[in-house]
Amino acid sequence: MTAPRTTVIPPYTAQLRVYEPLAAYPEPDRSRWQAYAAAHGPDAEGPGRPVTGAALAEQRGALARLAALTPRPLPDREDGRAYLRLVDGVTYVCPWTTRLRGWLALQELPRTLPAHLVDTVLPPALRSTAEAERAQWQQDHPDARPWILTSRWEVPMRWFLAFGEEDRHHLPAGEYGSAGEGERPEPAALFYLTPMVQARRRVARAYRVLREKAPDGVLVDGAEEIGRWLEEFHPRSLVELDYGGLARLLGPGGLAEEHSVGELAAGLAALRSGDTDEAARVHEELTGRWRRVLALRQSS
Repeated sequence: MTAPRTTVIPPYTAQLRVYEPLAAYPEPDRSRWQAYAAAHGPDAEGPGRPVTGAALAEQRGALARLAALTPRPLPDREDGRAYLRLVDGVTYVCPWTTRLRGWLALQELPRTLPAHLVDTVLPPALRSTAEAERAQWQQDHPDARPWILTSRWEVPMRWFLAFGEEDRHHLPAGEYGSAGEGERPEPAALFYLTPMVQARRRVARAYRVLREKAPDGVLVDGAEEIGRWLEEFHPRSLVELDYGGLARLLGPGGLAEEHSVGELAAGLAALRSGDTDEAARVHEELTGRWRRVLALRQSS
């Protein structure tokens, strides 16, 4: 699908997504998603194309809520929309669950911004109302979990563990569609897509070597966290790491040279073989590079 032209510039965020096959959803959700997929069939992307158009649509909805006369940090209800992928004739669905993800983001906000900025962006009364609604909803849906994890300004190191370099898809700006006169070309895209069985295997293998060779490192806890999250989903799912707006932040050259997945895999291989110096070098290089990217959020 050619992404719709838009003036919306993607925010500097990356997403980790899980797409479950239609068969994984219980009724009545299965029938609802089946009807949604039938109605939005042209929106389903193959394994080698980004879901840029759907991502921009979600961002436009969020901006519309915030730009309203009475800003709404969250939708009144889940909008029932999803990312779709079509692989080998099988339709995979990744629900947006925008409201649930919004609640989770609100919980994180005080830990990422100074208190006076939090109160300016979202007044305490709005946050209190949203928290009360979240508590009631979670009581009614104790097993709910998001299909999408979001990170601002960086890709968490633990996310790389689920992928291999063979899963990499890099599309320069404008490569997957042509822009008309006066239109903005599609942004550059970088994403990784892999079967769930492969993702779980890689994370489990990484966790074992980290627990044995570097039990005090933060990455071992990250591997355990991602492994538990992946276990929540159907074993025939797909897992995707989408750099999203970070592609624009890294720039064309930086994006083309971005191979953190492969570099981390090489570092883990060195650690597994006992070459701790090489493993430490790789880890320091990766963390230093992403620390410099994260520092850009302070620039004006």
